Amino acid sequence: MEIQTIYGDLPQLETERLLLRKITLGDAEDMYTYGSNPEVSKYVTWDQHNTIEDTKEFIHFILKQYEKKDIAPWGIEYKETGQFIGTIDFVQWQIKHDSAEIGYVLSQEYWGQGLTTEAAEELIHFGFNHMDLIRIQARCFVENVGSSRVMEKVGMSYEGTMRKGMKVKGKHVDLKIYSILKEDFS
Repeated sequence: MEIQTIYGDLPQLETERLLLRKITLGDAEDMYTYGSNPEVSKYVTWDQHNTIEDTKEFIHFILKQYEKKDIAPWGIEYKETGQFIGTIDFVQWQIKHDSAEIGYVLSQEYWGQGLTTEAAEELIHFGFNHMDLIRIQARCFVENVGSSRVMEKVGMSYEGTMRKGMKVKGKHVDLKIYSILKEDFS
C-alpha cells in the first residue's frame, strides 16, 4: 500500500449525518468560524486563526497536499445543512508498520452530538478495510475530556499517558494515547 493509492484521489466517505470530503476554498468562512474560536484551538497543535487569511493559507496548504497526493484531511460536512464543520484525518501513516494515527477538530456549535464519534468510526472503518491497517491510534491533551470520550466511544483502549509527550505552543504537554486493533474492530 502506498500513500498515493489513497490520497491520489481522496475518496468521499459518507455516514448517516456526515459527508467526509475534500476541502475547498469555499470552506474558508466556516473553517475560520471554528479556527478562530479559542475554545476549539485550545487542545490542538495549530495556532488559533486570527484572520480569514490564516484560514485561506491553511486551505492552500491542504490543496497542495491533495495535488502532491500526500496525506491531507477530509472536511466534515453536516449533510442536513451542507455546512462545513471540521476536519478529520490520518495525521500519521506508518505504512511499513501498518499503523496510523487519527486527528480531528469540530466546530464548537456541533460538540456533544456524537458527530466526531461518527466521523472517527467511519475513518477507522476505512483504515482497516481500505488501507490494510492493523493499528489505529489517537492522542489528546490530558485535559481534553471530550476527545478522550470520542476515543473510548469508537472502541479505542487507553494505553497510557505520555508525560510531556509533545511541545505545543511553547509548552510541553502530557498526552493520553488510545488505540484500536483491527481484530478488536467490529
